[in-house]
Amino acid sequence: MLSREDNEKLTRVGPGTPMGDLMRRYWVPVLFSSELPEPDCPPKRVKILCEKLVAFRDSQGRVGLLDERCPHRTASLFFGRNEECGLRCVYHGWKFDIEGNCVDLPSEPWDKDFKRKIKIKAYPCIERGELVWAYMGPPALKPPFPDLEWTTVPKSHRCLSRHIQECNWLQAVEGGFDSSHLAFLHQGTVPPLKVPRQYEAIPTDFGFIAASGREPEEGKQAWSVEVFMMPFHKLISYWPLSGHVWAPLDDETTMNWSVDYSPDRPLNDEDLDRSRKHLYIHAENIPGTDRCVLNKDNDYLVDRALQKSGKSYTGIKGVGMQDCSIQESMGPIADRTIEHLGASDALIIKVRRILLQTLADLERGIEPPGLNPHSWRVRSGRFSMTEGQDWRTAVQEFVHRRDPAFVR
Repeated sequence: MLSREDNEKLTRVGPGTPMGDLMRRYWVPVLFSSELPEPDCPPKRVKILCEKLVAFRDSQGRVGLLDERCPHRTASLFFGRNEECGLRCVYHGWKFDIEGNCVDLPSEPWDKDFKRKIKIKAYPCIERGELVWAYMGPPALKPPFPDLEWTTVPKSHRCLSRHIQECNWLQAVEGGFDSSHLAFLHQGTVPPLKVPRQYEAIPTDFGFIAASGREPEEGKQAWSVEVFMMPFHKLISYWPLSGHVWAPLDDETTMNWSVDYSPDRPLNDEDLDRSRKHLYIHAENIPGTDRCVLNKDNDYLVDRALQKSGKSYTGIKGVGMQDCSIQESMGPIADRTIEHLGASDALIIKVRRILLQTLADLERGIEPPGLNPHSWRVRSGRFSMTEGQDWRTAVQEFVHRRDPAFVR
């Protein structure tokens, strides 16, 4: 269990909180590039890390992300006019460029000093993998964008979606690394799994490698290898290769970005069959929204007859929705002071320890892990090795097979 103080420290992500300050040191996904389809198109509201912002694409095609409140009278810039390389507030005409500079004050007498003093909060953005990513930390500490494989492949090699989880981000991350729930929660949805002989977490300079070993046949051991990358990324070992980014919108709401991808060829119909049927990590949303069709208000349309039949352990359709239903059932922010962890929760404990240690290090001025873009040259997956091989070496070599510079 966690102390109440540590639970608060890990779950609160607003400006000035320890976890909020940490997350702002990384690039965070904020919207699909397609939501800003052309220069000078209508702006979009964005909420991320407890901040209400507005995104726009200027006349040169660059993306800006500004405080939604105009610094004049705090009117919403969502209603602003996107024109001539800036977003203009419709209340009094004050206009701002993508860097937050005030470029026009038509309602005021000309005063260059006053104009220079007017600034709106603005965050730099970059477009990778069909998404707009923002850096919300100290400008002087902005890292390069990480070498995250699924953002580098062609669009035909990638299937990307998002949906809102109505719970704190840490519940989603911990659920992603709950090593024993696959044999229970997803029974009937994923193929039967042999109980792993061992679970291992190997620390890295970006997070950790989560490895589980099984014995499928005499003399061989099968390994499933997944990856946690700070602060809220996961690479999944199934094919197609998959991943999540659990980006907090606020303390009680998370945007779950989900991706299937292939490193070296377009995804075909067979690859995408589970995703199109919403049986895997991708959810079906209510049209025009990011809220799932199966949600807490309708009890995720749980089918008790199906559950009783034994064909589905939960009676809820889809791996992703099974995860969401349980994680949301813990409440908006889980009370970790009353839980009782067991041996199978080793990876969850690892996640918490890494996050708490990183927060402590950051307070002492130590840079957080995962800021080197090359450290992200890793890949999840499954492989077999003969009995007697050193599993730790084999796992690390397998995960780092993207990185030719990896040294044993």
